[in-house]
Amino acid sequence: MDPLRHLKISISVLALLITLGTVGYAGIEGWRILDSLYMTVITLGTVGFREVHELSDAGKIFTILLIVFGVSVIGYIVGTVAQIMFEGQIQRIIGRKKVEKKIETMKEHYIICGFGRMGSLICRELAAKPLPFVVIERDPLVLEKLRDEGYLCITGDATDDEVLLKASIKNAKGLISVVSSDSENVYITLTARELNPNLYILARSGEEGSEKKLLRAGANKVVSPYLIGGSRMAQAILRPNVVDFIEIATGREHLDLQLEEILIPPDSGFVGENLATSGFRKETGVIIVGIKKADGTMVFNPESHTRIERHDTLIVLGETSSIQQLEKLIGCLPCAAEVIMKQRRKTPTDE
Repeated sequence: MDPLRHLKISISVLALLITLGTVGYAGIEGWRILDSLYMTVITLGTVGFREVHELSDAGKIFTILLIVFGVSVIGYIVGTVAQIMFEGQIQRIIGRKKVEKKIETMKEHYIICGFGRMGSLICRELAAKPLPFVVIERDPLVLEKLRDEGYLCITGDATDDEVLLKASIKNAKGLISVVSSDSENVYITLTARELNPNLYILARSGEEGSEKKLLRAGANKVVSPYLIGGSRMAQAILRPNVVDFIEIATGREHLDLQLEEILIPPDSGFVGENLATSGFRKETGVIIVGIKKADGTMVFNPESHTRIERHDTLIVLGETSSIQQLEKLIGCLPCAAEVIMKQRRKTPTDE
């Protein structure tokens, strides 16, 4: 149990004893409330003062019981306080409260359930983007590692509603469930979907047949590391150069070339244009390898006359600086985009 919770419970019991002692002396001896309270405090404090008034036999028995219980509770409180101070847990408690308040204010973030081998890799990639996320983990040793790496984390079981609510699931953009047990992943998915119907849920599937259960539970996408790993190893034998290219384009460590996706906002000035008139390739040098339409249709290797529509997602390949330049270009104001396109139309494009 949390030491701070121990301390709160102990203080509550002490307050109850003081109340019972005051009421007891007032009822047994017929004393005033102030005299009864004073007698209770000096008895629990074991200060050795004499009684306020002479005690009856019933009052003496009551005093004995009050001393026995009171000394035990006070001793427990002193031990708890000493433990908190000795182990330096005051700073940890204060730090934990700050983290909890920060998590409560988070919006459009991701919740990572489980910090195993997969969870740690996911956190590393999200932190490199960077994207806001919080990790839910119940192993105390793993939690220490999370705090050392500077990740926001919550102690608890991700299958518990209260823990997910502490992770601000109502305001979250997505949840990634990568705990080791498929049954827990299913339960987490069910709970998360109930708490936030609009949440994007990505779940890990380990055993055969779990994918269908996770999809029925409400997962948007299910990933099986064993299937992906086996397929990747087979492709490394059959098409080694293709695999090398994919690893270079998708790996975070290869910053010279990246495969990225860029969403076309509804108010973009490029909506209604085609790839040729947009001048994306000429202006930034990136290669548009695909376009995912709003209805989920994927257009591979789009032609130059392919129209750009609202909520299209461009799959682009290029250097990091070029991709960032394209993101700025797409995100510029409609009037600015119109000026840019008029300037480009004065010269022939190379699309």
